[in-house]
Amino acid sequence: MTPAAPTIQLNLLDRVVSAISPNAGLRRLHARHVLNQYEAAKPSRLRKSARDNRSPDAQVQQGAVALRGLARNLEQNHDIARGALRTMVNNVIGPGGIGIEPQPRRRDGSIHEEYALALREGWRNWCLNPEVTQKHHWAKVQRLVCNTWFRDGECFNQRLKGTVPSLDHGTRVPYSLELMEPDLVPMDLFDESKGIQQGIERNTWGRATGYWCYKAFPDGISWSKRNYDVKRVAAANMHHIASVDRIGQLRGVSIFASVITRLEDIKDYEESERIAAKVAASLTAYVKRGGPENYGDVNVEAPQRGGAPHIGMSPGMIIQDLLPGEEIGMIDSNRPNPNLITFRSGQLRAAVAGIGASYSSVARDYNGTYSAQRQELVEQWINYAVLTDDFVGQYVQPVWQDFVQIAHISGVIKAPKDVDPDTMEDALFVGQSMPWIDPLKEAMAWTALVQAGFASEVEVMRKRGANPRDVLEQINAHRTAIGKMGLYFSSDFANVMKQPAAPPEPAAEQNNADS
Repeated sequence: MTPAAPTIQLNLLDRVVSAISPNAGLRRLHARHVLNQYEAAKPSRLRKSARDNRSPDAQVQQGAVALRGLARNLEQNHDIARGALRTMVNNVIGPGGIGIEPQPRRRDGSIHEEYALALREGWRNWCLNPEVTQKHHWAKVQRLVCNTWFRDGECFNQRLKGTVPSLDHGTRVPYSLELMEPDLVPMDLFDESKGIQQGIERNTWGRATGYWCYKAFPDGISWSKRNYDVKRVAAANMHHIASVDRIGQLRGVSIFASVITRLEDIKDYEESERIAAKVAASLTAYVKRGGPENYGDVNVEAPQRGGAPHIGMSPGMIIQDLLPGEEIGMIDSNRPNPNLITFRSGQLRAAVAGIGASYSSVARDYNGTYSAQRQELVEQWINYAVLTDDFVGQYVQPVWQDFVQIAHISGVIKAPKDVDPDTMEDALFVGQSMPWIDPLKEAMAWTALVQAGFASEVEVMRKRGANPRDVLEQINAHRTAIGKMGLYFSSDFANVMKQPAAPPEPAAEQNNADS
């Protein structure tokens, strides 16, 4: 039997609206019906029910710049925030940056090895000086951009291609990057006639067509007009990597947005506990007397009563100068607080969960069994892999595509005629591999999988963060060199089989041995 629908009572306002506009009355009844179905949507004194139905750009406009400044202050002055950022960057980018393995193909689908080799050599040269100041190599540039992306919510790079006045690219391929913090694209620049919103020019479909940037950093120190002049950079010449949460959002927001309050509370709490511990470390004593009658006449000056007692504290001392009715009292502040570590760990777990980092790595707390540590690592590594994919798609891959195109157009690395033009920019982007907690157990597991045919040697090399091509070339060169010396590895089955077999024993000696 179907339950009856709840009856909705019409108040006086509902009747008036329904009489004037029946459609509006129906919409009011429908909205009230929805509220009756979802208790969470009902207003209550027990729930704050904070709502924010503004557009994504309106939300960002109100808080992104302030959050950016708070996040930078945390990085400068809070060890936990700085450690969390370093952990995120190191796991997403790593020491060598995102690896790139060119995979251009011929028209028959096979990989063009000669062209891939030329691209690798040219890329290796470009990675030495990829940006205009020539201070940072490519891996450092990736870490700087990623750190800015996480902390400020976004980062901009101007793409400088070909001949640029007064610019020395410093590499064979004429291509450089100009790293820009989000402050250089003004958040408060609006021009409806040109389609400019928050410093970004868009077409009617919402696609960015240009970026309006300050010519110098608007730090407020120099009052030169140049600091507040803006220039237009075409979207084809700008990289914009941003952390967005909503569809249609233009500018990025710091990953610390939801945890800044908690991190500041942790910092204040720790500082209070440190001060309390310092006070507790300063031993303080007082002389306690039995009752008011023992204090004498309060109107008499202290020197006339002999002055305040002075007791010099020393180890093992015996106090004999106390008057009748007096005793020594000590101030106990109950510090350090035994619950500090437990409370701090709980708050820190919640904070790093909002950031997306690993608690063990940020807190440097590695207690637990192998299974527990591996479970945390496996679950956390998915988050790092997703961030790596975002970074590759928004930044590394476009840079690689620019490099291949400019190398071909400039004639530095011309594409052969038998290369499929649609595959010139194809490449394999290799992020950081999940580290091994127990190398022996991990190695035994992978060996069993390879021997059973459920995994390949190439997959194992990739999981360890190595390039299979480089590994095989190193193995081949090294074993060829030692093979000339008559030495072999026990794991090299082919080389072992080349060793001469032991001569068979004579039949007579074999019979004697059997007897």
